[in-house]
Amino acid sequence: MRRKTELIVMLTYDDLTVKNAAEIFEECKDTPASIWGFKEQPLPLPDMQALFARMKECGKTTALEVVAYDEPACIAGAETAVRCGVDILMGTCFYDSVAKICKENGLRYTPFVGTVSGRPSVLEGNAEDMLAEAKFALSHGADGIDLLGYRYTGDAAALNRRIVSGLDAPVCIAGSVDSFARLDEVLRTAPDSFTIGSALFDDCFGGSIREQIERICEYIDRFGTGETS
Repeated sequence: MRRKTELIVMLTYDDLTVKNAAEIFEECKDTPASIWGFKEQPLPLPDMQALFARMKECGKTTALEVVAYDEPACIAGAETAVRCGVDILMGTCFYDSVAKICKENGLRYTPFVGTVSGRPSVLEGNAEDMLAEAKFALSHGADGIDLLGYRYTGDAAALNRRIVSGLDAPVCIAGSVDSFARLDEVLRTAPDSFTIGSALFDDCFGGSIREQIERICEYIDRFGTGETS
């Protein structure tokens, strides 16, 4: 049986960290969300390190999501994650070199699958090919998969279901969860986790960012009891 699907709060907009990420975290640090992260751009490294340290002080699990595709950029992202002391490196295309850095430094590694391009990212490819790619990555050192399901150019819901059901490993559905209808769809699919970033800044779930996070966390809890649609 899978454990409850968890929210990962991303302090990002259009795949870039928001400039006031530290202030927003302080306003929201007491919400039930236990996993927090942001992207590798554009904050200076000292600011990233300070914010991740603060998140850890508050008992949060931390994640850096790196939007990079070629091996040198992915290695650079992994090295940034190490310097920031995060718990999870999300993103990058899978490379043995990146998996090695994560293993040597005690980071969980959850790479992208499929053909990913652009920023904000777009996902293309065949579901079965992605599933095979995910299994290869998992057998070569990845700890889970960062699935850009709602950035997919095809049938996103079908892709999410196929990848989640086809893997005996954590899957994070990352990006563009921007409505309660889509949240319902995610929770029915039952991945290990999902991210919400830009939608919070677009007020997709109603209220302040703190109120939206609290509402989403409550919604996840109610979903498990059958109290939501």
